[in-house]
Amino acid sequence: MTRAPYAADPAAGRGREFAEDRAGARGPRSEFQRDRDRIIHSIAFRRLRSKTQVFIAPDGDHYRTRLTHSLEVAQIGRVIARALGLDEDLTEALCLAHDIGHPPFGHAGEAALQAAMGERGGFDHNAHTLRVLMRLESPYCGHPGLNLSWDVLEGLAKHNGPLAAPNWAMHELDQAFPLDLGAWPSLEAQVAALADDIAYDNHDIDDGLRAGFLTLDDLMELPLLADRYREVERRFPAAPVDRRLRELVRSQIGAMVNDVLETTRGAIAGVASVAEVRAHPGPLVSFSPGMAQAERTLKQFMYARLYLHPEQVGAAEAASDVVSRLFAAFDQDPGSLPATWGARLPATEPERSRHLADYIAGMTDRYAIDNCVRIFGQAPAGLRNV
Repeated sequence: MTRAPYAADPAAGRGREFAEDRAGARGPRSEFQRDRDRIIHSIAFRRLRSKTQVFIAPDGDHYRTRLTHSLEVAQIGRVIARALGLDEDLTEALCLAHDIGHPPFGHAGEAALQAAMGERGGFDHNAHTLRVLMRLESPYCGHPGLNLSWDVLEGLAKHNGPLAAPNWAMHELDQAFPLDLGAWPSLEAQVAALADDIAYDNHDIDDGLRAGFLTLDDLMELPLLADRYREVERRFPAAPVDRRLRELVRSQIGAMVNDVLETTRGAIAGVASVAEVRAHPGPLVSFSPGMAQAERTLKQFMYARLYLHPEQVGAAEAASDVVSRLFAAFDQDPGSLPATWGARLPATEPERSRHLADYIAGMTDRYAIDNCVRIFGQAPAGLRNV
């Protein structure tokens, strides 16, 4: 397939933070393919299989985790990238890595780490994604981190837009390897951001229905979903309701993808280079105004009916308490840390607290619960609500 003039080119990127000896290089891969493969083979990526997406430490096997969510984002991102003539490998790498910095228990765990680190620079999962990939995950002999290409790091740092006030972690990394934080990122990064929205907007509906937190009657309150469900009923009058609901989710994903493609094709007409993309005063990949409003309404609905459901709030409070107690326990008794982490614990602040946050942020939900049992003698109550 022909690469569009506004697509990122792996042969014309800004390189990597550390020079690499490519003697005995493994296979004929582009730089972005190497990035994607390094992400997939990382320990941090594997840990996503046991980190919260919507439901905390669910007992059921069918609920999404950060890993399955990231795979679904990558699938949607590749479809959009291919249709627009963008680099699919860069898009896929960004989609796969975008949630690597999430701590256990999702946003509840992030809020607890932010509170614990409030006087020491705070904690931000997006900045921590870069910290993991550039410093903490270090499997190679010649350099720290995965040494991903500039385009991947820039896209991860700014996939939601330019950063006017980066936190301490992002600032340190930007000082070491400048990522032009004030400019818009590549179209591939913009696609990854929209693919993330499309994936969780719709797949969270599926999980909410499965858990019983959402019903068909709830969904019919939204005109966009109601109209689409009636069309599914018309096409499949004999199908069971559960199959119609899954068809509704698939149909909604397709409608949102097609809307992004139509809107973006109009926005990028005449754009001749990646430089023009980065110099543009706003995003070029977007929903149409009508779909954007419908998507905002859907998000408001999901917060009211699912994310802030009383049972969800109770589980999040219990999860936040676990993270807070673990941070305090490790701070008070460094001997409770694993030997490798304890041996590297800095003696001064804020480095000491940041080291503890790095360790806790890497935990899976299960590992955090196991540590709670090990240190406090009992499993936390109220974490699982599905």
